[in-house]
Amino acid sequence: MSVTSVDKDFDSLSLTVTAEFPAGAEQVWQLWADPRRLERWWGPPAYPATVEKHQLTPGGEVAYFMTGPEGDEHHGWWHVTSVAPPASLEFTDGFADDKGNPSSGMPTTTVRVRLTPHGDETRMELRSGFGTRQQMEQLMTMGMEEGLKQAVGQMDELLGE
Repeated sequence: MSVTSVDKDFDSLSLTVTAEFPAGAEQVWQLWADPRRLERWWGPPAYPATVEKHQLTPGGEVAYFMTGPEGDEHHGWWHVTSVAPPASLEFTDGFADDKGNPSSGMPTTTVRVRLTPHGDETRMELRSGFGTRQQMEQLMTMGMEEGLKQAVGQMDELLGE
């Protein structure tokens, strides 16, 4: 697995997953930019994603759902705020109902992705920011830390194809 560190910081209300990949930044970028590739790693292995909408442009939206082991669906959305291929992506990530409407009462996170080339390799930093400590604790209790680590761990196989 290429995940090199997971830093949970309650003082700065952030969770940062760092990974190193034996691939160029453009190849790693395509795992975000191509909806069919994104759905093969966005979510833990037991909760595969289906991307229904994918507008990776500032102001664009991404809509998806994850299917659990029992067939249960968990919907989510992104509101894209910044895109600079193949170096960075920023978006707000949240939970949705089965019609894709944002779920009230559920926290959202601000996500910043940075891809930095190092020779033939690429370092990816995926930083999730939380509005409050309570929201961060809620998402940690729901398994966000382990889920992100497992999800990013699936990127290796896709880059090897």
